[in-house]
Amino acid sequence: MKHYAKKKWGQNFLIDPNLLRKIIRTIDPIETDAILEIGPGEGVLTERIIKLVDEMAVIEIDPILVEHLRSLDSINGCHIIHGDVLWQELESLPIKKPINVIGNIPYNITSPILFWLIAQREYWTEAYLMVQKEMAVRLTGQIGTKAYGRLTVMTGAFLDIKKCFNIPPEVFVPRPNVDSAFIKITKKATPIIHDDQFDKFEQLVKTAFSKRRKMLQNSLSGYDIQQKVKDRINFTRRPETLSIAEFAELI
Repeated sequence: MKHYAKKKWGQNFLIDPNLLRKIIRTIDPIETDAILEIGPGEGVLTERIIKLVDEMAVIEIDPILVEHLRSLDSINGCHIIHGDVLWQELESLPIKKPINVIGNIPYNITSPILFWLIAQREYWTEAYLMVQKEMAVRLTGQIGTKAYGRLTVMTGAFLDIKKCFNIPPEVFVPRPNVDSAFIKITKKATPIIHDDQFDKFEQLVKTAFSKRRKMLQNSLSGYDIQQKVKDRINFTRRPETLSIAEFAELI
């Protein structure tokens, strides 16, 4: 199939068979798995994985690619969903739950997809995503480093994220202007915050990192935080020195 990638959907298609094999080895699917693939494109990964698992669904926003996927005998039995993944409720997928999620996702919606996973985490077990390398660095940032920031803290309250390997631009068509990375996402057994604390936590973390060079006593001066918490955490510190658990103490 000759399909021209559409910039508005962040389409970059995988063309390297060695990388496809490496992805499958990393995911290590087993027969009893049920998998949702986000953005299958022309189905080059789909047709390799569907042979290895019990059930599979894909969600694709591009109607031309949906038509192409539905014409492929190599993915017969795969549930093909035409739509925007951010509107997809995992509970309603026509495959058993919990699922595993994989995807070569549009890099401009990486953060929304991560929070989509957080909101529906009872319906999935593991997720493997291709993201911009810079994003992978931020998601796995260590306390006290430049990479450690708002997104690290927000996702880290619910998820454990590991970078599996880097991916060069030349394995895609069209070739992106950035390096990529393949990451593995699992859920924390016990989230660091409760769901009903999410909005308050998000606002506090956003405020702290919007002035990351300032001490907490200045950046969070508008928050009514108990003195005993301030004494324990020491508000002369800067936000990048706090662990996620310490941020959770502030709400």
